[in-house]
Amino acid sequence: MRSTKEMTIGTPWKVIIAFAVPILISNIFQQLYNSVDSLIVGNYLGKEALAAVSSSGNLIFLFTSFFIGTAQGAAVVISKHFGEKNYTDMRRAIHTNIAFGLVSSVILTILGVLLTPTILRWMNVDESVLPNSIAYFRNYFIGVTGVILYNIFSGILQAVGNSRVPLYFLIFSSILNVFLDWLFVGALHMGVGSAATATSISQLASAGLCLIFLMKKGTTYQVVIKEIKFHKDMLKSIFHFGVPAGVQNSVIALANVVVQSNVNSFGPDAMAACGTYSKLEGFAFLPITCFTMAITTFIGQNLGAKEYDRAKKGSRFGILTSVVLAETIGVILYFSCPFFIGLFIQDDSVIQIGVTQFHTIALFYGLLAFSHCIAAVCRGAGKAIIPMIVMLVVWCGIRVLYITIMMHFFSYDNIQNIVYLFWAYPLTWLISSIIYFAYYHFSDWIHGFEKKKE
Repeated sequence: MRSTKEMTIGTPWKVIIAFAVPILISNIFQQLYNSVDSLIVGNYLGKEALAAVSSSGNLIFLFTSFFIGTAQGAAVVISKHFGEKNYTDMRRAIHTNIAFGLVSSVILTILGVLLTPTILRWMNVDESVLPNSIAYFRNYFIGVTGVILYNIFSGILQAVGNSRVPLYFLIFSSILNVFLDWLFVGALHMGVGSAATATSISQLASAGLCLIFLMKKGTTYQVVIKEIKFHKDMLKSIFHFGVPAGVQNSVIALANVVVQSNVNSFGPDAMAACGTYSKLEGFAFLPITCFTMAITTFIGQNLGAKEYDRAKKGSRFGILTSVVLAETIGVILYFSCPFFIGLFIQDDSVIQIGVTQFHTIALFYGLLAFSHCIAAVCRGAGKAIIPMIVMLVVWCGIRVLYITIMMHFFSYDNIQNIVYLFWAYPLTWLISSIIYFAYYHFSDWIHGFEKKKE
């Protein structure tokens, strides 16, 4: 089995598919991984416990999104040097990225444990749900090192074209997570917080396996423990390409926290329903995530090798395929959502709210895919500042403004008014898609790296 994959040779669509399919399978397991907590908690502990887990999701993403986004952006630096066959700088970037991840993990652990109660109250989490939410959130962040390091290690491997090995380790950790969830919550009745503990243990296991693989001698990307340190020039490059991606993620997360805070104001039923929706929506993200990763790596390697026409062909194929697959999943979920929601919780009011959310949003998943794919093109081309600005203005600014105006006129006492919150997503996806369409077709993104050297 080859441990690297040069995406600068071979038929573009075949190369992208070969890279994306393992990530797709990996993401399926990742989504099952993320859904198991809710499935087991909802079925064993009831809708209040499910609401507690659901209330934590967006807040966890808010805390982790910047660091994970920055690490993912750093993969652009690695893939660029790999495409140039500049393995010395590539390894320096790898070790700097790992050092960044270790420091980030310490910061996140401290912030997550200390700030949990305050932030959950800011988010209007119902008092009946708050103790379980705090327990889940704190237990998750005690083990957040595994989450950060797995994303960094898998990003390194994907940057050099190896999307299979992270898949194998994620499959193992997913199976482990299912077993531990059942053991802690179902068999031992250890409560909501133990579901987060199961996730943390599983993530640490997958991160450890990735590290062992990366330390294998004789590879161009070998990790040597004593070489893990900050290289000033590499840290500067990583921040240049990674911070905009991190800010983009944080902006999306912040907007989602605002939405979640408004959802929380509608009560535990709405919290449980919207949390279940987010788990199921994650399956629509599967083709989006795998093709955005493939696109970013493909663009980075090919622009590093100055294969401009090849980069364009690959981007077009990745965008089209992702949009079609995401929209197909959206149509399926539109019609089948009552059944899938019922797997998490058997409560008519919760199911009704979840169905309303799907019927409002699901048919617009193609727009979501298009926006993320163009953002991936920008990151791969060294133009990470563009998606950061678009997300900041549209997915944060306009979305929050819309919600503020809508909820000024409509009461939280009527659960039917929650539909106005749901419309915030397709409306902002449409606006960002229009902007990205114009940028992709009319800007000179293809020469992004050359212009930075000038």
